[in-house]
Amino acid sequence: MRVLHVTGALASRLGGPTRAAIGMCEGLAARGVEVTLFSTDLDEQGGWSPLRPPVLLDVPTDGPVHVRGVERRHFRARWPSRVAFSPDLARALRERMPAFDVVHVHSLYLFTTLAACHYAGRRLVPYVVRPHGTLDPYLRRRHALRKAVWDGLLQRRQLDRAAAVQYTSEDERELARPFGIRAPAVVVPLGVDLAEFEALPARGSFRALHPQLRGRRLVVFLGRVTPKKGLDVLVAAFARVAAEVPDAHLVIAGPDDGHGQAVGRMIDALGLRARTTTTGMVAGRERLALLADADAWVLPSYTENFAIAAVEALACGVPVVISDRVNIHRDVSAAGAGLVTPCDPAAVAGAISRVLGDDGLRERLRAAGPALVRRSFTWDVAVGRLLSLYAELAA
Repeated sequence: MRVLHVTGALASRLGGPTRAAIGMCEGLAARGVEVTLFSTDLDEQGGWSPLRPPVLLDVPTDGPVHVRGVERRHFRARWPSRVAFSPDLARALRERMPAFDVVHVHSLYLFTTLAACHYAGRRLVPYVVRPHGTLDPYLRRRHALRKAVWDGLLQRRQLDRAAAVQYTSEDERELARPFGIRAPAVVVPLGVDLAEFEALPARGSFRALHPQLRGRRLVVFLGRVTPKKGLDVLVAAFARVAAEVPDAHLVIAGPDDGHGQAVGRMIDALGLRARTTTTGMVAGRERLALLADADAWVLPSYTENFAIAAVEALACGVPVVISDRVNIHRDVSAAGAGLVTPCDPAAVAGAISRVLGDDGLRERLRAAGPALVRRSFTWDVAVGRLLSLYAELAA
């Protein structure tokens, strides 16, 4: 079977979306699928101004690169880069579309999505669309007029004509229901590669890199620094925790998505500068070292269609505290693998304090997290479901 995946960008700084697309493709390739992955060369989300050139990855744009059985093709992004506009990618879609049995398109409100759906439809190749949470009412309220125009011109028709729309959780599907998409809906979760977490760095490795963390209990946020992640809730919650737990220290790790200065002002206003470390983006072994050293991992998001970062923390056996807007919260709660709270500083603070103050609870969470991931959130599980879906569509 020959499958094409199309996404707007494969920048590591974009976090979960990039890891999801790559992990899905590599998982399929490991099961014998001939996988091609098309993307632009953007190293960011892009912008609207023609006066500001986009930040681009240092990758070849004149031919394929083969990584772990996947043929990756990067195409030059042009203005307006905010929608991943790429005439070269569209040209390749037009020329190569007949070679594929199924097309899988990631995210909405991007030129790459419009082009992939358009050429798949013209060539009668069944296509699957993964909205990546963009149909959540919280996100649809942002730039609502622009999205309404985009939907009205093309995208809504393409969604209705999809062979399937893939949601990554039942909650994501329910949140999208008011949009009234006529295409069949399927729920296929994302996953992680458990092999990545089998040999974690020794506990204390991350603290050794940051002397101010020695002897501290670490409350960790690991993700993009963006408003939807609920960092305002986290900082306010940590102010309460800091007053009760003298050795608690907040670590905010992840690329700044334009919200970093606002978070810094909140930290200063609450007098938490000496109790907070911001690291910027961490990757590779440093990211794993941070997870190994975390005493609590917190994600009080206002919306989160899946949260691969939370699944990675669970796989590492880190006690997690997540909001009830993180769409895997029902799985986490049912498995006893983490604490789930509203997006409320008092509730989040209470959950963090429980984790830090109860040795028995921490040990139960550390055992339950990896078990949940092995059972429900590996690429083996997800790819098995995708293969069944693809076989049905290609028949």
